[in-house]
Amino acid sequence: MPPHPLLEQQVTFLYARDAAACWAFYEGLLQLRLVQDQGAVRIYEVAAGRAFLGICTAAGPRASDDPRVEGGVCFTFVTPEVDGWYDHLLAAGATIAHPPRTGGGGRIYHFFLRDPAGNLLEFQRFETADWPAPG
Repeated sequence: MPPHPLLEQQVTFLYARDAAACWAFYEGLLQLRLVQDQGAVRIYEVAAGRAFLGICTAAGPRASDDPRVEGGVCFTFVTPEVDGWYDHLLAAGATIAHPPRTGGGGRIYHFFLRDPAGNLLEFQRFETADWPAPG
């Protein structure tokens, strides 16, 4: 099989009934750089022009707070500064259920929080040498 065509960037879209509250969360609390405002959708840079997060206005009901019950997304920010993000978000008033901890059989160090639409966010560092380095 020949190699597939080039993939240069990645965008993940999350949906929110109150998109304005989510936009304030991602722009204010997380301080992500807004790269496009399309009216009902705003797209933010997550990783130096390579990965992006789009927040879209949508009115779909949530069946559960657990995205694994009815399907859903956990958006993971990979960072060497998990503790720094935890401290930053707490100081900014975020509600975080648990402090960072080791998970995945010792393979990751992470914590979770939810955005105003209930989307699950994770801040994570891989603790193993087999995860590819950025770049």
